[in-house]
Amino acid sequence: MARLAEGLTKGADGLVRCFWAGSDPLYLRYHDREWGLPVRDDRRLFEKICLEGFQAGLSWLTILRKRDHFRNAFKDFDFHAVARFRDRDVSRLLNDAGIVRHRGKIESTINNARRARALEKEAGSVAAFFWRFEPDARSRPKRLTRSVLAGMSKTPQSLVVSRELKRRGWTFVGPTTAYAFMQAMGLVNDHLEGCAFRERAERARARFQRPKETSS
Repeated sequence: MARLAEGLTKGADGLVRCFWAGSDPLYLRYHDREWGLPVRDDRRLFEKICLEGFQAGLSWLTILRKRDHFRNAFKDFDFHAVARFRDRDVSRLLNDAGIVRHRGKIESTINNARRARALEKEAGSVAAFFWRFEPDARSRPKRLTRSVLAGMSKTPQSLVVSRELKRRGWTFVGPTTAYAFMQAMGLVNDHLEGCAFRERAERARARFQRPKETSS
């Protein structure tokens, strides 16, 4: 029997996946059905960049298990609605055991919702803003292995994303957070070589209609 390359694992269903998918059914569904597939929905993009901020110091699985609670608490990440949150909403969220009760991260999400409205005016949509930072295919690794991926917790492009967001007043958006966001939202395809879902993500990216920027 052929030995799996480093960074790959075979599940009980016989499918080969990236090592990080593990065996938790929720995480497996996330790996198979979401991670790396391109997204242009403004709410989902806003949700992900905020949840990546909440993840700081925690595992993504912890956040994933609470995601439905986060969606309920933050109006399904409608940034127009979240931008109107006030002190009483912060107090409500600090008492919500279904989410991560961290004042700084809660206040950051409200702040970033207000910044997202400005991005919408600037580029026509949040999606158009983020997709302007899709890396050139020529800058990507020829072959993506676990060892290559280990050296890519942040990239030159994620440094630019982080810098541009911070310049516009966003918080909890460091370059590592920005790159994790880019991986999850399909701006890059970081499924490892040999993962059964790498080709699916590649096909989805090939079909994906990139959002175009419009100024208001």
